[in-house]
Amino acid sequence: MTRREMMAALPLAMAAQTPRPPNIIFIMSDDHAAHAISAYGSKINRTPNIDRLAKDGVRLANCFVTNSICTPSRGAILTGQYSHINGVKTLNDSIDPKKIHVAHLLRDRGYQTAMIGKWHLQTDPQGFDFWRILPGQGAYTDPVFIDAAGRKKYTGYCTDLIGDFTLDYLKQRDKNKPFFVMCHHKAPHRAWEPAPKYKQWLEDVTVPEPDNLYEDTSKRSAAAQRATLRVGDDMTKTDLKVDKPAGLEGNPLRKWAYQRYIKDYLRCVRSVDDNVGRVLDYLDAEGLTENTLVVYTSDQGFFLGDHGWFDKRFMYEESLRMPFLARLPKVIPPGTVNRDIVLNIDFAPSFLELAGAPTPSSMQGVSAVPVLKGKTPKGWRKSMYYRYWMHLGGGHTVTAHYGVRTERYKLIYYYGQALGASGAVDTPTPPEWELFDLQKDPREMKSVYGDPAYAKVEKTLKAELTRLRQQYQDLT
Repeated sequence: MTRREMMAALPLAMAAQTPRPPNIIFIMSDDHAAHAISAYGSKINRTPNIDRLAKDGVRLANCFVTNSICTPSRGAILTGQYSHINGVKTLNDSIDPKKIHVAHLLRDRGYQTAMIGKWHLQTDPQGFDFWRILPGQGAYTDPVFIDAAGRKKYTGYCTDLIGDFTLDYLKQRDKNKPFFVMCHHKAPHRAWEPAPKYKQWLEDVTVPEPDNLYEDTSKRSAAAQRATLRVGDDMTKTDLKVDKPAGLEGNPLRKWAYQRYIKDYLRCVRSVDDNVGRVLDYLDAEGLTENTLVVYTSDQGFFLGDHGWFDKRFMYEESLRMPFLARLPKVIPPGTVNRDIVLNIDFAPSFLELAGAPTPSSMQGVSAVPVLKGKTPKGWRKSMYYRYWMHLGGGHTVTAHYGVRTERYKLIYYYGQALGASGAVDTPTPPEWELFDLQKDPREMKSVYGDPAYAKVEKTLKAELTRLRQQYQDLT
């Protein structure tokens, strides 16, 4: 071989010796609470396929959303930035199509990229080689999807169709390149329409009630009293599928409505679990399991009758906590459980590290790869910052608020107003504080704000809240 031939062959030899970066499949459902996953100890549900990820990989016990509502969470996951930085603060905001996010950066690294399912960011997806998305929230039955060729209605159940499209893409991919696939399920978002095969599942079962289903919220903050999230009272015929029984009110109505709500919710989750299993089975069959990171999460948490509520938005635990289970053999030890605080802005930096790419300085999150391995990096965060912007909007009259959560405490400030599109102040409400001792009161049943015994804690948390707001440049 001549010197010229040797030099020409060198890049190929070096490429052959360089380990191929892992494939990444990011599966995200909508409103799937961690306490409806058996790997998280659910008392009401079993999720055998999602649990496979916990058995073979890691379960994060304290993964949190930074703004508990669909569109902003998706913006944060893509950009690694808080809502006030990426511009997606409410359901009405769209992501800037010129904004560089994780899919662009992985594609630049040689990945083929795909986005399938619920997008919910208004503008067409950018940075993806292939995309097929639901318009807005989409429909459960015979849904319309949009792709580069236009709109098309498909026959079938939405969750199964998203599973079909994901598998079709994987089967047709370029096998010489790693892949990054975002598989986003609509389910189990309201109005909880199960697949035909599961409509009768649980029919003769009484699903256990949460211990605070009948909580009297008149003893809570004004913000909690103002919210229209009540199981039964604030549900519609579309939610419950039938008219409310005449004369049924108060706790009896809540008891009746809870069973109708939670059964349809769990039926929707069952289809999601089925389709997680289909993806995992495909990876096994194709020999892709060892070098593919599979993540299962939800865009935020959800109230499953907790505090007598459904929906999300509040900084309370059920709404704040995201499920996060991930498997990557040879990197993540099986059966790992980690309790460090991880945020949805950390997802993109983590994917970039696994791909061998740097995290851009514009991202506010940090790579959680060591955490996925079960290790706590030196200097890892001991607190997190949260902000919900959609003051009294979206049909549930939840007051805008921000707060700080540490390993033991949570301080929430309902600041009482938000800026509208014109810059004018929308409906003002009196500001108020809540403080919870999560060690003594994990269900957040009683605020101890103003209790002299917690005066020092209040002062410390307010200082930490100020520090975090400065760190994340949220000074409005």
